[in-house]
Amino acid sequence: MVKKTNKDIHQDDVEITNEDTEIHEPDVEEIEEQNNSFNNTLRDKLKTSEAEKRAILEESQRTKADFLNARKRLEDDRKRDRERNTIEHIEELIPLCDSFQVAMSNKEVWEKADANWRKGIEGIHSQLQNILSNHNVKSIDPTGLLFDPHKHEALSTIPVTDKSKHEHVISVVQMGYELKKADGGMELIRPARVVIGDFTDQ
Repeated sequence: MVKKTNKDIHQDDVEITNEDTEIHEPDVEEIEEQNNSFNNTLRDKLKTSEAEKRAILEESQRTKADFLNARKRLEDDRKRDRERNTIEHIEELIPLCDSFQVAMSNKEVWEKADANWRKGIEGIHSQLQNILSNHNVKSIDPTGLLFDPHKHEALSTIPVTDKSKHEHVISVVQMGYELKKADGGMELIRPARVVIGDFTDQ
């Protein structure tokens, strides 16, 4: 209880007495209940935080996977673009290769040409072959091999007396060309145009 004294009319003095004052001390059950409530709240917050963490981690992993997939697709597209550009470039050079093949195929006429001129032409032909090689392009000369419709184009057949030459390439009219791709596979640029042997048993 609070009592006021009248020592000074301008100042209120407060006297605190122990009358009607009751101090409440919580018992053990109340403390445990409060602690349990606090712990439950913490556990709920922890569960919520862990769920949010898992969601963020899963989203991060999905984003990373999407990024890696997109980068892989971009790299694959770039490889295919380079290969297509190489093929287009080689297709422009193939007629020049054919011209060299025609000019140099007749050995008798070729040997009669001036030696210096012939050496210059052979040097240019060598440069052309190096360009093809640097682009992973190789020529296909199937002379003597069994005809393969996937790599060869038959222009005509000629009779042969040797049975072992039946359906084999007798001569090559135009060389074929193929590209070694980045994945190690081969892509046909142009089939070899060939003449095939035809054996008839009489």
